Amino acid sequence: MTLPQPRPGVMSIPLYEGGKSRIQGVNRVIKLSSNEAALGPSPKAVAAYAERQTTLHRYPLGDSGELRAAIAEVHGLDPARIICGAGSDEVLSLLCRAYAGPGDEVIHTAHGFLMYAIYALSVGATPVAVAERNLTADVSAILAAVTPRTKIVFLANPNNPTGTYLPKQIVAGLRAALREDIVLILDAAYAEFMDTPDYDDGTALATNTPNTVITRTFSKIYGLGGLRLGWGYGPKAIIDTMERLRSPFNISSAAQAAGAAAVRDRAHIAKAKSHNAKWMKVALQRLRGLGLEIEGESGNFVLAKFDGKDGKTAAAADEFLQSRGLIARRVENYGLPHHLRISIGADDEMEILLNALDDFMGVRHG
Repeated sequence: MTLPQPRPGVMSIPLYEGGKSRIQGVNRVIKLSSNEAALGPSPKAVAAYAERQTTLHRYPLGDSGELRAAIAEVHGLDPARIICGAGSDEVLSLLCRAYAGPGDEVIHTAHGFLMYAIYALSVGATPVAVAERNLTADVSAILAAVTPRTKIVFLANPNNPTGTYLPKQIVAGLRAALREDIVLILDAAYAEFMDTPDYDDGTALATNTPNTVITRTFSKIYGLGGLRLGWGYGPKAIIDTMERLRSPFNISSAAQAAGAAAVRDRAHIAKAKSHNAKWMKVALQRLRGLGLEIEGESGNFVLAKFDGKDGKTAAAADEFLQSRGLIARRVENYGLPHHLRISIGADDEMEILLNALDDFMGVRHG
């Protein structure tokens, strides 16, 4: 008897593993492994979500029209050039389905989001990992990796898990140097945390070029990771192509309502951003004071490198933190076995974390 067989290559696709969230035998777990919002979602988003409970028997708007209108209003965009997905992950997947396939190549940086390679493999394309320089995307290396088979270039900016970014002038130079038939996808999941004047999320490129798309998410500063909500913006021709592949009713009505309220609640976003900036400054000072190396400072997380001296390895640090009920993110699967990625948490969580790392590193307090 011949059983159904998956398409060639499917079983070689690695499984994506999210940040750990449980520690056996520990009641209060402080989860700092998934870059979730320290302050949670906007109360207005929670209220909007709750209001939909009486109409759960109705299908949502298939085109997420109200949510696209809210995004367009806040960001000054054309709603017809916005597509919404179940997390920005779905938008990334749609782009691979639309523009890559067997025989094609998809470029991403060595320490970029793991799903870039997974989505490339899912459509039969070949992912091409490009070396970074000081944990930062290297435009020269990206361009050197381009071949006639290249169809997509993924660039996370800022990048997770490294916390580094490329200035807008360098990103524009990358776009100008790529062939016109290559889609440049700028994954700006952490854009809301950025304040530096040399950064932008790529909106201008997506507006003014026919081959650039940006993706954004509601899972980080907006605190709606549990609803799976994201969006993309780009040329009308590319968005129309993706719409032909998008599943109908892919965003629930409650998620659409919560997302629209969240993006409009600028006061909550400002509060979350201020909290993140405060603790980012404290964390960088404290962790560097312990001798830990941190390359990037973008996003709502830090990537700390442990040198391994006297047994102070990333693995040992992770084990010690878990003994205190703290979960950070091991990043061996990103090719970073000596690092831990640690999300910025609430005030008390950060105090507990930093004191625990003091203890691990052997710092004695007066």
